[in-house]
Order: sequence, then structure tokens, then C-alpha cells
Amino acid sequence: EVQLVESGGGLVQAGGSLRVSCAASGLTFDDYAIGWFRQAPGTAREGISCISSYDTSTYYSDSVRGRFTISKDNAKNTVHLQMNRLKPEDTAVYYCAARERFCGSFYLAKEFGSWGQGTQVTVSS
Repeated sequence: EVQLVESGGGLVQAGGSLRVSCAASGLTFDDYAIGWFRQAPGTAREGISCISSYDTSTYYSDSVRGRFTISKDNAKNTVHLQMNRLKPEDTAVYYCAARERFCGSFYLAKEFGSWGQGTQVTVSS
């Protein structure tokens, strides 16, 4: 059974930084792409970043490109999302998700079959 566990959320002031992490188990980590999504109250789940298996290509939505960086630690089966220059509009529950091999249409939640429980990120103004 695939399990994804997010950690590292919290409260930060605008302009600050935070790193959220996704620990994966129950899968061959090298064979999976890991994506990050976020969802604010009353909004749809937004795909913001993804890192592919094998070539570790990375992808970002326009809303976070240049501010967020995704990386993976294969030794620890963990993917990190470093978030810099945070804005109040980044406030949301952040989820990681897994799909086989490539990110593909990483912004589409339906492309991912396994999900974590989410971690809250709150950015105060």
C-alpha cells in the first residue's frame, strides 16, 4: 500500500520561507513522479509542482515558478518543496501525490492515484 505523509507546514510571515516534505513508503520510489498540490477553502485543488522519476525533471505552475523549488532525496524516499518569498495567497493545505514515472499533466489531480493527508501552510500579511 502506497503511503504519503506530508510534514513541515506551519505559520510564516509574508516574505518568509518554509519547507514542506513528503515521505513515501509502499512503492519503488525511483519509479514514481511526486507532485505537490494545494487547496485553499472554497477553491479547486491546484497542481503547483512535480518531479519525475529517472531524469528528475521538475515542473512548476506559473503561480510558484521562481519562488518554490522541488527536490527529492532518494536515500530517504522523500520529496521536499522549498517555498521562498511566500505570499498570503499561498495559504492553503498542501498535498503531495504520486503517479508512475512521469509528471505528465502534473496540474491535474486526476492524474495522480495516491495522496497524502495534507499539511496546512498559513502566510500572514
